[in-house]
Amino acid sequence: MERFLIAHDLGTSGNKATLFTTSGKVVRSFTVPYSVRFFNGNYAEQDPENWWDAMCDATRAVLEGEDASRVAAVSFSAQMQACLVVDQHGTPLRDAMIWADQRAVEEARILEEKIGANRMYKLTGHRVSACYSIEKLMWLKRHEPENYAKTHKMLQAKDYVIHRLTGNFVTDYSDASGTNALDLKKLCWSEEILQAAGIDREKLPDLKKSTDIAGYVQERIAGECGLPAGTPIVCGGGDGPCSAVGAACIDDGELYLTYGTSAWIGGTTKEPFLDEDKILYCFAHVIPGKYMPCGAMQAAGSSFAYMQDNLCDDISYEEMGRMVEKSPVGAKNLIFLPYMLGERSPRWNPNTSAAFLGIKPEHEKKDYVRAVLEGVAMNMELILKAYRKYLPVEKMVLTGGGARADVTAQILADVLQVELARPDQVSIATSIGAAVIAGVGVEIFKDFDQVRRFLKFEDQVKPVERHVKIYEKLKPVFDEAYTCMLPLYERISKL
Repeated sequence: MERFLIAHDLGTSGNKATLFTTSGKVVRSFTVPYSVRFFNGNYAEQDPENWWDAMCDATRAVLEGEDASRVAAVSFSAQMQACLVVDQHGTPLRDAMIWADQRAVEEARILEEKIGANRMYKLTGHRVSACYSIEKLMWLKRHEPENYAKTHKMLQAKDYVIHRLTGNFVTDYSDASGTNALDLKKLCWSEEILQAAGIDREKLPDLKKSTDIAGYVQERIAGECGLPAGTPIVCGGGDGPCSAVGAACIDDGELYLTYGTSAWIGGTTKEPFLDEDKILYCFAHVIPGKYMPCGAMQAAGSSFAYMQDNLCDDISYEEMGRMVEKSPVGAKNLIFLPYMLGERSPRWNPNTSAAFLGIKPEHEKKDYVRAVLEGVAMNMELILKAYRKYLPVEKMVLTGGGARADVTAQILADVLQVELARPDQVSIATSIGAAVIAGVGVEIFKDFDQVRRFLKFEDQVKPVERHVKIYEKLKPVFDEAYTCMLPLYERISKL
């Protein structure tokens, strides 16, 4: 009888468990939502107990009516760049500061001053930034010294769940490279960075490959999590590198765009991919021996969700999509700057905020909704420009929940001037990546090429030339609008 693989996509808004057969068939998926607490302008925290509860509930849901002993392995794709501190028993000392938290601005400044921006980028593949884990741990040490003193390990979201399942404190290279503390070429914690940050090495977990077995489900929690004791738990990886696998972009130079709560353009390379302008950054890949260049913006789908929650009277996403189609391309020159949570690529500015510019009496609700999608797309185009300095890009794979809407895909194709291929499983690319990792980890799959059994590419979205011409006029206005707002961002951040 065919075995199962369970992939958990431990995201920002919830955990999606997907039960796959080893032949690549989706048996069922189940999502358990949870919330983020945003406060103090740029703070963002989650209760890690919600991650665990969601994992358990989703596991039981996808296995309902199935023989759980057929599960060959479980693995994870998860949000990155968190800072969750736990004691020696794995008990959280406080809520987790997640990727969207940008409070550690001063700590980032101190770290950059000590190491230097160029040296840091060369070591880690990343800028110094308040969004990364090690800067957040520096903030914790400075502002909550009692919690730092009690800290046994700093963990990422999936690492915490893995500890609850197996009792082991581990992380994989992809998640570790999102902490700003991993030496990207040597694949070890950087003593130079830790010394400059004033962080004790023993507070970081052991490093593993994504395909390594982290441990096995403990007897004492088997009933709670819905998995048989002894089930192999494979490390998995960060959602960015996992989505590269799930998009089948596993060969050198292939690029994809994932559109979810945040959005990013990533790919796969044989060597570390370093950008002279530092718009892009580079992770250790979940594919051993490879790297994943990336440029990610903070608020893509979350900008659209904000519109729904606060300005559209809870109109469904489907209805909002129909509204967008009724608004002309360019939204009557209404510009939206999608910087609701500060910004990573391409701006690298934690003090930004969102704005509508060019508002006139002629603008209707439908134009605002369209302007949000176009603003996100124009921001993504600035990220793509950074890639185009190094390689030609005419085609990309499009994945993520936000990619399901045809109007969103068309706007992206028009603004980015690329042909977008959408797989049939567009919304579960990261889960597919985690499933392949699980299969490779327990040697059911011989290599990552087996991802092709999970996907079919039947949908192509091509740019429309008359739309392209309209957006070419709006893009420089969008870019200049950010520049004009810079002094105001600084003043607003100090109010």
